[in-house]
Parts: sequence; C-alpha cells; structure tokens
Amino acid sequence: MAKQETDSRKSLVIVESPTKAKTISKLLGKDFIVEASIGHIRDLPTGKKDCPEKFKSEPWSYLGVDVDNGFKPVYIVPSEKKAQVQKLKSLLKEAKDVYLATDEDREGEAISWHLTEALEPKVPVYRMVFHEITNEAIHAALNSPRNIHEGLVRAQETRRILDRLYGYDVSKLLWRRVAPGLSAGRVQSVAVRLIVDRERQRIAFRSATYWDLLAEFETGKKARFKAELRSVDGKRIPAGKDFDSTTGKLKSDDFVQLNEADARALAERLRNASFKVIEVKETPYRRRPQPPFTTSTLQQEANRKLGMTARRAMRTAQSLYENGHITYMRTDSTNLAKVAVDAARDLVKAEYGAEFLPEQPRTYASKVKNAQEAHEAIRPAGHPFELPQNLRSRLSDDEYRLFEMIWKRTIASQMEDARGTQIAVVIEGDGAIFQATGKTIEFPGFLRAYVEGSDDPDAELADNERILPAVAPQEPLTPVGVDSLSHTTQPPARFTEAALTKELETLGIGRPSTYASIIDTIQQREYVNKKGSALVPSWTAFVVTRLMEQHFGELVDYEFTAQMEEFLDAVSRREAGHEEYLRAFYFGDGKPGLKERLELKLEEIDPRSANQIDVGIPTEGDFRDPIYLRVGKFGPFLEQGERKASLPAELAPDELTIEKCLELLAQAEKGDEPLGVDPATGKPVFLKQGRFGPYVQLGTLDDAEKPKNASLLKGMAVETLTLDDALSLLSLPRTLGPHPETGQPIEAHNGKFGPYVKAGTDSRSLPADTSPLHVTLEQAIALFAQPKRGRGQAAPAAPLKAFDQVSPVTGTPIQILSGRYGPYVTDGTTHFSVPKDVEPQEVTAEQAVQWLAEKAARAPVKKKASRKKTAKKAASEKSSPAKKAAKKSSGKKAAKKAASPAADES
Repeated sequence: MAKQETDSRKSLVIVESPTKAKTISKLLGKDFIVEASIGHIRDLPTGKKDCPEKFKSEPWSYLGVDVDNGFKPVYIVPSEKKAQVQKLKSLLKEAKDVYLATDEDREGEAISWHLTEALEPKVPVYRMVFHEITNEAIHAALNSPRNIHEGLVRAQETRRILDRLYGYDVSKLLWRRVAPGLSAGRVQSVAVRLIVDRERQRIAFRSATYWDLLAEFETGKKARFKAELRSVDGKRIPAGKDFDSTTGKLKSDDFVQLNEADARALAERLRNASFKVIEVKETPYRRRPQPPFTTSTLQQEANRKLGMTARRAMRTAQSLYENGHITYMRTDSTNLAKVAVDAARDLVKAEYGAEFLPEQPRTYASKVKNAQEAHEAIRPAGHPFELPQNLRSRLSDDEYRLFEMIWKRTIASQMEDARGTQIAVVIEGDGAIFQATGKTIEFPGFLRAYVEGSDDPDAELADNERILPAVAPQEPLTPVGVDSLSHTTQPPARFTEAALTKELETLGIGRPSTYASIIDTIQQREYVNKKGSALVPSWTAFVVTRLMEQHFGELVDYEFTAQMEEFLDAVSRREAGHEEYLRAFYFGDGKPGLKERLELKLEEIDPRSANQIDVGIPTEGDFRDPIYLRVGKFGPFLEQGERKASLPAELAPDELTIEKCLELLAQAEKGDEPLGVDPATGKPVFLKQGRFGPYVQLGTLDDAEKPKNASLLKGMAVETLTLDDALSLLSLPRTLGPHPETGQPIEAHNGKFGPYVKAGTDSRSLPADTSPLHVTLEQAIALFAQPKRGRGQAAPAAPLKAFDQVSPVTGTPIQILSGRYGPYVTDGTTHFSVPKDVEPQEVTAEQAVQWLAEKAARAPVKKKASRKKTAKKAASEKSSPAKKAAKKSSGKKAAKKAASPAADES
C-alpha cells in the first residue's frame, strides 16, 4: 500500500480589515494565512472616466449601471485596491483552500461574493461566519462553513444601484438648479428633511408665558416639603403641553392662565390660608431593564451618556469587535445566546448577589424583520465575560468607556426589576389645590448596574428618590412659604444625533449600521451644522428640501423611503426580484419614472425661484418691501428691493425674524457709507458685515484693483470702530525691523488663525494680550528666541503616531502628523485630516488605511504634461496676472466638479 502524501499547503482566510486579520491569525495558528481585503475590492466606477473603455460611449456610463440591460452593474477594481487584489491572488496560488470570513450582513456577504468574482479561485471556497472573535467561535465557524448567501448579495447590489440612480441623477439636477457640490441620497435627503421639518416647527412656534405657585408646607412634626399649584377656584393651572405651539394660546377653556399680577396676588392670599391633606395616593411600580444593545440603541446611548458621535461610537465598537472584546456590532437583534445569558446570570449572582437574579432568564423579542435578525445583540465576547477593570490597561479611553457601557447593559438585562412606590400628596386650602410627588425605591434591581441615559438631563433626575414625610388625610399643614413662578413654553427640541438615529429607526428608514455615515455626510455637505449637540439645518438644506418636496415628493416621503427599505429586506429574504422594482423606479410603470421626471423638471425649475425663500413683509418702518432670503455662491444673503445683506454663519434659521432681517439690512446699508477716506490712496474705507463677521474694506468693487479687506481684531467693537482703527487694520502686515541673526524683515500679521509675527518662513503666534498693531521689534525677537510650538515648525516634528502597517497603494509607512489644520494621516502621497472628535492616539491602523484609500479614490487623476508644454504654460502665466487669476478660479471650479455628486449610502 502506497504511503499517502499530506498536503503541506496552508488555508487562506480572507477578512475585511488588518486588525481583524491580526486577531484571527493568533487564534488559527500556523496552518492558516489570514489576510485582509481592506474593505470592498470592487465597486461601481465613480464616473464615466473610470468606466471600462468599451462602455464609455454608452449614455449610462457615468452611472456605471447598464440601465438598458436589466440594470446590470459594471464593477471595477479601484486603483488603490489593485495591489491588494494582486497580493491576494498570489497567496491564493499557494493555498489549498480559501475561507471567506467577512461579516455576516449585506456588505460582508457582498465583499465575499466580489472576492470570488475577482480572484476566481481554483481551490475549494468556504463561507465562514461568526459573530464574535473568540477561539471557540472561530473554530466553530471553521468546522461548519456555508455557501455565500445570494439573497444578501442581491439586496446589497440592489441597494447600491438604487443609491447610484437616486444619488447621481438627482444630485446633477441640484448642481444645475441650486449650487455645485450638493448631493441627494435615498436616506440622507430624508434625514435632512426631518431636521428641516423640526426647524420649521421652531420657526412657526409661538411662546407663551404663564405663572404658577410653589408652596412649602410644614407638618406637625416640623418636617417640610414642597408642592406645586394644580388648580385654583375649580380651574386647572396649565402646563407647557396645554398651549398651542403655533399660536401661543391655551388649547382649552378649562384652564386659568395666571399673569404675574394674578400670581402674586394669589400667593399673598394663600400665605395665611389654612391647609390640610385631602388625599395620599401610593402606587407601586416595577421597572424592567432595557434589552441588550442593538446598533441603533448603542449609538443613541453612546451619544447621550458618553458624548460620542455616531461615527465615533461605531469606530470604537468596530475596534472592540475586531480585537475580540465584543460581538458583532451591526445587528438589529436583542437576542442573547444561551451561553451569554448564562455568563450574564453568573456575573449577576457573583457581583450583585442572588437577590438580584430573577428565577428565569429574561428574553427579549425584536420586532425588526430582516436578514440581520439572526445575529445576537451587542454584548461582551466569549464566556465568561471579561470584567471591564481587567481590560483597562489594554483599551483606549473610548474603548474602555464603550465596553463598560455594553458590559453593564448586558448584565442589567438579566437582572431583577427595580421596584418602588410613587406617592402623591394632594393639599387644599382657600380654593387652591397643591400636589407634591415623591418616589421611593424599595429594591433597585437592575438600576444597581445600569441607568438609561437621556437626551434631557433633567429627565435623569427622575430616577432619584424623592422622599416625602409621612402624612395622613385631613392632617393640617402650615404654609411656610408661597412663591410665584414664571414659565415660558419652549419650542420643540432640535434633533441630536441620538434623537435622529432613534427617529430614523422608528420610521424604518435606512439601516442603523448606515446612520453614522449618513449623519457625517449631511454635515460634510453643509446641510447641517452642530450647535452644541443639536443638529441645525443650513439655509441650503431648506432650499434643497423644499425643491425635493415640491418636485420629487415621494423621494423624501417618510413612508415611501421606509417601503424601499422593506423591499430591500424582501430581496435579502429572496421574496422579491430586484429588476422589476428598479425598472419601475427609474423608467416608470404607468407613470413617469425618475429619469423622465428629472428631464422635465430640469426645464421647469427656475434657479432663481428655487434659491429664494420668502421671509416676510415688514409692517412698520420706512422699508415695506418683501424680504427674501437667497442662497448664493458665497452663502445665504438677504434681499429687500435694492438692499442686500449677508447672513452671519452662526445665525440659526429659527432666529431669523423680520426684526433681525431689518437690523442686518440696516447694518449692511451703513456699510455702504464710508467711515472716511484713506489719505494715502484717496480711496473710501468701509466697515462691512460678512458671513464670518465684520471687516473693513479699502476701495470698492468697481475699482480696477481688488479691494483690500481686513478682519477686526478680537475685542474690537463695531459700534466704536474709527477710521484710524480701520486704517491701522488695513496697514497690516507691519514691518517691525530686521531679525538680528538672519537679517530678514520681521512682519506683524493678522491671519486666519489669529495674529502672528513672521520672518522669512519662520513664524510665531502672538500672545492673547499682544496686538499686531502694537507689537514691538523687541517683543517679536523675544518670541522668535523661544522654541516653536504648533503649526509650521521649521524642523519636522516627530509623528504623533506611527503604524507598523504600510500603505497598500504606495508601500510606504503610515503615520499621523501635526499639520497647520490639525493632525492628519499620511503615507507620503495621500493626506487625510483626522476627524475633530477623534484623538490621534486612538486611530487604528485599519482606520488609517481605510481613510487613505477613500481619499485616494476621490482624488482626480493627474495627467502628465510634456516638459515643453509645461514650460510654455508657466511662462504664459508668469507674464499675465489675469491668467493666474483665471487659473485659480478654474481650479476651484474643477475641484467642485470632481466632488462626488452623492455619498452612496452603504
């Protein structure tokens, strides 16, 4: 019998990220090679220029989707992924089989499918799925592989095509009728509409002021407590909810609205009245713990409790998952595996005691019907669960805080109810009814481990005990203080990231796993800005939303968008076909589809009307013409007849009243009157109000030379600014004298980031108490003698962070450096600014690689010019200032044109 030879080749395991590959490699050992695809290796072309040559002449080539042939997508390997694909192909040649271990959701399933399509493996292919990166889970998945889930792949592909058709075509219309660089999207446009709708409610809101009383009573045993007025002389005292938000009037005649005089008179009347307890109500309550985290609830709680943006929370959760600390973080399920329930119950008993453990395990049913329901909720990985304190030294601050929150929520979900009693004491005296409420916690139950966060900080106080003294019906009470209080009704609160996430999920719009990127996109496109934690829409958002509502209503209809999501879920379950839906959506089915309607609307929509918002007509004063708000090339501005005024960038839409408009227009009109004349040039000097604040201007736009502008220094007041002050500002930069060592002139400037002094290429920021108008040569020399800090150091600073990972595109090391505009990731060729809410030290290698890959993909292709043409062009530009200006202008236009028309929503 011949001796059987063993196959010495290794198995290739492909995952999405380098971090995940590194963790899994440690668990699988030497018989496996684990490599990352670094996300998707194939995608739709970003435009006609990236489309394969044979399709470039097709009218649909800019979409990358053959809309005339069953909506067949055209897939390409982006340039930044070609090196990684080649690497995977080389590894595949030496492998005995390949395991595709991407995430088990639509995107992960699609990545696995694209890998098989691009790599064309000749060895056995297995789909390996798991929900946590632990030794047990990885080996269980290895021993029970499955095939690629075609339903999930088709759902992802359909979603991608739908987003491309919607995003690219509608965005093109916005470019031509509103402004370049705008975008529309299946979910992003609806998210923007939600935020705009809330701001419209705030604009329409009319406040109301009402008064009530707060009394302090004393019992016969000298115990004191406070109670609020509920009714007087048989009429109820209203609360904020009892007023109509659009009129400021009471909704019912059953209430009495006290004014200040009424309240003070009533307080005086009751100070000497006799009071007694007429009722004591005790109501037992039980409060159940919340279920373990889903993607949506994790984002909401991370925002409310930890102050994390949705993007930051998901990035942190991704790191925790890939390093084996939590289960998969993209899930709609609240279910826990039996081993997880057992692990949680063991910890409840060990950490809190047997009395906190219910007799039977708790189960939580999720109402979400989709392909992700098979996942568990987000919980600590493995069993038994690792204790947060044992991981403290291995996790970043964000990772530790998020892991601790997940751990506590998971444990709390298997704990006893919180139990207590709610108490209401009703008090009567001289026709006035007061009520005091209290709350006792008899058994804290799950509250010992976890207390739910809230968008309203005051709501968290409701969980605290409020103890009332023991009183009985008919017991007399002595009023020791009666105070009148004023209240003003408040407009509906703006959405926070947590509230928007919750609303989108409630409406069934989009996938929770995409909310972070959607919220990022609407801010990057300047549809939304943040004011604290609130999401405030821009006037561009108002204009775009109104255009969409008027001309493409169903595309931003909440129900229609939710039905789109239900259709994609049906495709993932193989209950629906995608081609018929796409054909009806794009070409129409008995009525015009998107393509025809866009062509018609392009002719119908007037750009000037589309960019105009009617603010109102003044009823008082000298100027009675209608006031319009327009969104122009340089931002929003007001127009009333011949008068125009820029809108300050920090002014929220609900703060723009008729009175505010008239004030801004008057200020702008005043800016048309010069402060005086510059004696040196004979040109007028103006004080102007711009979008980013006040500034002074020398000359007019009609001059042959461009007017010179200068921003006001910090502390300068518009009301007291003189001509001399303005001329001093316009004189900057000031030459102070030569540097004693280099001989270079030292100049004082007022720059974008504040005042500074400069000598050649070296510069120093001025201290807060030193003005560039008054700084002396000696002070500047002393500053240059100090070591440089911050932006633009003469010698390269040490990297903020260096990675072992090299760029898959350039093959050079990746590091984080400190730049003029903040920290940025670079591989020497491509640079990506680190988001403001992310600490450089917390950036992972995988995040850095992904950011650089995305930035490289967006960069326009550079064409090499011949040396002869380059020299000729340079000589031409050198001789013509006008050509230089034209080049600068065209460069800006090209940059806008190169921007992707829509962030495809993944």
